[in-house]
Amino acid sequence: MSTTQAAMRGKIRKMTELDLVQVLEWRNHVDIRRYMFTQSEISLDEHRLWYERASRDSMRHLLIYEVGKTPLGFINLSQLYASPVADWGFYVAPGAPKGTGRELGKTALNYSFVVLNLHKICGQALAFNERSIRLHTKLGFQQEGILRDQYFDGTTYHSVYCFGLLAREWKS
Repeated sequence: MSTTQAAMRGKIRKMTELDLVQVLEWRNHVDIRRYMFTQSEISLDEHRLWYERASRDSMRHLLIYEVGKTPLGFINLSQLYASPVADWGFYVAPGAPKGTGRELGKTALNYSFVVLNLHKICGQALAFNERSIRLHTKLGFQQEGILRDQYFDGTTYHSVYCFGLLAREWKS
């Protein structure tokens, strides 16, 4: 492990209301927003309503990845049908150090499988989001399908790559 990787070892904590503005700034940043299924800017009121709904849902886990006391990313885990299977979405703070995405992913997956005792994590990436596709592969996800022309951005249809990772694959 390089010194940079060791320095970036972070932890996962639950998102709080104090994180709302920071997470919204990340979400609305052009470099994040262009890879989202909802690409419009979100207002603070919309964001607050989303947070209030999501944080009351026992099947949702809104998480912050931080190194030291510095928040560097957001993870959203949504368990499906009260089962130990969850969809995940995540983003790293714009300008975060190189390698933060991979460390966030490893830390979030460890939390998901060890702390939450999930059986499977599912992810999706728009076909043009090559960094996310590579990251899923590096983290051990298997590509489980491609939803052809699934997402319309207002101008163009895009395919969506579907990924899955089982707890036993992560542990090995």
